[in-house]
Amino acid sequence: MPIAITAANEVSPDVDVVAAPVFSDLNMSGGDLDVGYCRERGFSGKAGETLVTRGANGTTGVVLGLGDPAKLTGEVLRLAAAGFVRAAWRNRAGVFTLPDLRGSVSPFEAAKAVAEGALLAGHIFDPYKASSEPCELESLFVRAPGVDEGVLAAGVQRGSTVARGVLLARDLVNEPAGAMTPRRLAEVATQVATEAGLGVEVWDEVRIGAECLGGLAGVAAGSDEPARLIRLSYEPGGAGPNVPKVALVGKGITFDSGGLSLKSAEGMMTMKTDMSGAAAVLGAMSVLRDLEVGVRVIGIMPTTENMPGGRATKPGDVLTTRNGKTIEVLNTDAEGRLVLADGLALAVEASPAAIVDLATLTGACVAALGRRIAGVMGNNDELIAQVGAAAERSGEKTWPLPLPAEYRKQVDSEIADMKNIGEPGQAGALVAGLILAEFVGDVPWAHLDIAGPARSYEDDGYLHKGGTGFGVRTLIELLSTFEPVG
Repeated sequence: MPIAITAANEVSPDVDVVAAPVFSDLNMSGGDLDVGYCRERGFSGKAGETLVTRGANGTTGVVLGLGDPAKLTGEVLRLAAAGFVRAAWRNRAGVFTLPDLRGSVSPFEAAKAVAEGALLAGHIFDPYKASSEPCELESLFVRAPGVDEGVLAAGVQRGSTVARGVLLARDLVNEPAGAMTPRRLAEVATQVATEAGLGVEVWDEVRIGAECLGGLAGVAAGSDEPARLIRLSYEPGGAGPNVPKVALVGKGITFDSGGLSLKSAEGMMTMKTDMSGAAAVLGAMSVLRDLEVGVRVIGIMPTTENMPGGRATKPGDVLTTRNGKTIEVLNTDAEGRLVLADGLALAVEASPAAIVDLATLTGACVAALGRRIAGVMGNNDELIAQVGAAAERSGEKTWPLPLPAEYRKQVDSEIADMKNIGEPGQAGALVAGLILAEFVGDVPWAHLDIAGPARSYEDDGYLHKGGTGFGVRTLIELLSTFEPVG
């Protein structure tokens, strides 16, 4: 069960673990903090530090470093809350008293961040384990003396709702590929849509062929599992005709063997993660109604396996996509851009004010930015700036990358409108972005290459090994503050 988080300046007497967040100047922390004890154990208050203490009455204390008060952010508090939950894993009820925020973070944002960090850290994916050690913390009170409890409650509620969307995405990605097939993902999306008040439409393999989704059908050709195209829609309550529409497109490769351009055994080990873009779209859209987001949203998730079966697309084959453009497939392991081509073309047909796609698209982006930062590129600087600002506010890291027009010639094909790869070892993430740009026309568009941060290889902060749900928080923040761009 998730931790029940409540905003309450008067807390239950059953509390058995107490958080003490402090800044790096321990002498200014006030309260009952034993500064000498902290320093003896090497605790300096640096952001991310945790020190567990025991009180005379049996209560556990967790001292949490916040660093320089001038540099306090929601992400610092999010990580502090995660550190508290990890330290209090075997306790039952806790209290987290917000520090003197000194104007750097609003009480609402602070409470939101604490709820997110606590819930994300406290959830583990364990349905396939005979035994596990789930978090035993049942309740957490968030308090801030002198702050309106209603403000704190609103922050806690929003943070809890956002975390629910992230955890949905994580759980979908963490499922084995044999369990989370394209058909199963479509079933889950339909159930989520029903519960979340979303419109939903699922196209099967026959409809995919009839609708000329040649990229998706071509990638799916080698698998015994049929492809699915999932389309979700969200309408805000009382929306008038001038409410803008944003289209989200998520890559949903439930397992990527590389196709006939087969990956190595090691390269396949984590390829159930290749559906992280679709999972992020579904996770974000699952909470739009509860967050009362004020823009129209459509979500498009082309989903399939990429397998080397007897009917698989062969290097040199040409696929015809939804918008009529043809792609020569020279490497079947560059399949994400093929399914996204159809997804983006469908998004354009919906006449949105903007399109944002998310995909674990290229190892080149991991080489460039590592495993914590997503690359963002697109055709509209204003939209890219909005995406970057939303990511920054939500605690997810992105970095803008260019789409150099002079690199477009790398994908010129002898026999088709384009080929699906560029020059080996050169700007792979950018070339992939340039291919996607062929399918959005003049619609403002931003592409997030989340190949790095979609999966964590260690337990760290509010992340656990496996799917991270990266992009859900960014999408929610973007949609909540979206402004149409020129």
